[in-house]
Amino acid sequence: MTEVREAKLSQRWVAALGAVGVVFGDIGTSPLYTLQVAAKGDAGGRLDRPDTLGVVSLILWALLLAVSVKYVGFVMRADNRGEGGIFALLSRLPRRSRTTMGIMALSVVAGAALLFGDGMITPAISVLSALEGLEIAAPGMRRFIVPLTCGVLFGLFAIQGRGTARVGALFGPVMVAWFVTVGALGLREVLRAPGILTALSPHWGVLYFAHHGLRGLSILGVVVLAITGGEALYADMGHFGASPIRWSWFGLVFPSLAFSYLGQAALVLRKPEALAHPFFSMVPAGIFTVGLVALAAMATTIASQAMISGVFSLTQQAVQLGYFPRVTVRHTSREAEGQIYVPLMNWGLMVACMALVMGFRESSHLASAYGIAVSGTMAITSVVFFDVTRSAWKWPPVRSVPLLCLFLAFDLPFFFANLTKVIDGGYVPILVGMVFFLIMVNWRRGRTLLGEYMRRRCVPLDEFLARLPESGVARMPGTAIYLTATEGVPHVLSIQASRIRSIMEHVIVLRVVVGHEPQALEGQRDEVEPFDRHGFVRVSIRFGYTEKPEVPPALTRALERHSVCQGLGDATYYVGRETFVAGHGGKMMPTAERLFAFLWRNATSAVDHFGLPPERVIEFGTRIDL
Repeated sequence: MTEVREAKLSQRWVAALGAVGVVFGDIGTSPLYTLQVAAKGDAGGRLDRPDTLGVVSLILWALLLAVSVKYVGFVMRADNRGEGGIFALLSRLPRRSRTTMGIMALSVVAGAALLFGDGMITPAISVLSALEGLEIAAPGMRRFIVPLTCGVLFGLFAIQGRGTARVGALFGPVMVAWFVTVGALGLREVLRAPGILTALSPHWGVLYFAHHGLRGLSILGVVVLAITGGEALYADMGHFGASPIRWSWFGLVFPSLAFSYLGQAALVLRKPEALAHPFFSMVPAGIFTVGLVALAAMATTIASQAMISGVFSLTQQAVQLGYFPRVTVRHTSREAEGQIYVPLMNWGLMVACMALVMGFRESSHLASAYGIAVSGTMAITSVVFFDVTRSAWKWPPVRSVPLLCLFLAFDLPFFFANLTKVIDGGYVPILVGMVFFLIMVNWRRGRTLLGEYMRRRCVPLDEFLARLPESGVARMPGTAIYLTATEGVPHVLSIQASRIRSIMEHVIVLRVVVGHEPQALEGQRDEVEPFDRHGFVRVSIRFGYTEKPEVPPALTRALERHSVCQGLGDATYYVGRETFVAGHGGKMMPTAERLFAFLWRNATSAVDHFGLPPERVIEFGTRIDL
């Protein structure tokens, strides 16, 4: 028993190390630019003592309330069998709320769409801000910063196919060194000027607003830069688990960040000229700056990993829940289902990140585009979490309403403060979010109408079998497997029986169901219903939304488990391929149907998505007006 406990403890420490390398990179590298951006946003680019204390106090309390209390303390408890992210919240709601496009479902889709926009900006600003430190050590390097940033980004995205676990094992020690370094540098400055510890009092934040009035609200658009990785903590739960993330946050990350921000503020109060680059000014110019830039470059490259991994998880969950077209998803770990790689999103993000770097060229300019997406998603998460506490956990209003008010008390000011940055670059994540929102809503609407179309034309299987002997349909030797999304006769089987007038001797009607849980329960994975006549078997196979739906092996296991003798070695799979005409006769508007048709054509085919052997697949085409 002792050896087992030691093995489990060792696994947790390894997971915690991986979490440091993957989950906390985004929030952990915010000290590179947050205080610097605050100074540039202030009149004259200077901060006096009260303002410096006020800004740092707001940053520290944002970390405490938004990350430690909200996400680590509460939201991470709303996991779906270990999986996190905004779609995991949706899956915790009652079935009606999550299957219909109501207010909550639309809110979740909007939050997910904003996260896709944030996933573009995080790698760009993180790497660019680190390499800008080269200007301090060698001003002549300025013209090489953008090309170097693009090169680093290419390397980062190129290694994603190796898997989160390997990336985390590689990045974990580097990020531990990063947090120890930034914490130690900050602590040294705090010891030189211990008076900075008064910034721990929230009254300095109140005084900042009292002094600046409504104009001071814009500082919240800067403060949110310090917590931009908060949503990634929740989205990446499926990669490492909640406990390793909590251990890493309270044991290393939070203390290091607090000392770093306090140390930078102490340095700025002691040397006002350091405000131009407060982070890199904590070390002497020269070789120490180069070393810190090198470490920062590695850390910010890793920082991007949290959002990239989050985008992968978000994409897979959206696909499995029917909110996004099918894309290729590769599982990179045998032990952890949540560790995946999505090639299309990976290379798409890379191109978008490079375009942002070349377009904005400076991290302070790119910061204007940062924050809107994540602050909007944070507010949506608070509202959906409130619905989970009321409808799923049955909390009384006296317990859930005050918590919602607390969360929105800082979520909404952060969001509205960031709206002031729309013209300066904030339009980028908004436009990207709108594109993804339209794609997800359109896809969901089209899939719903397609399902209704098929159900209206679906004949009950018992009725079909009763009419089969008199129908004159010939039976050929062999086994046919028909994939269907309905309970009745598959549309392809109806066409074959009525038009071709022949079907196989043995027929398996297969329905694949993707549930709202990460992994299907073992006792509920499959149902097999053999019919006593005509060689028909009806099978239903269930997958979780984080699982790859490999149909052939799952079907074989289901038949063996239920002792149904049905050879699948030479079985033929029949699938439908629909073409949409975008006319005026259906319920979907022509423009919307054209978009749906485009997405449908370019989505991963059912053959690839379900892992069917292509040499044994026959497709039947159908033209449909939704």
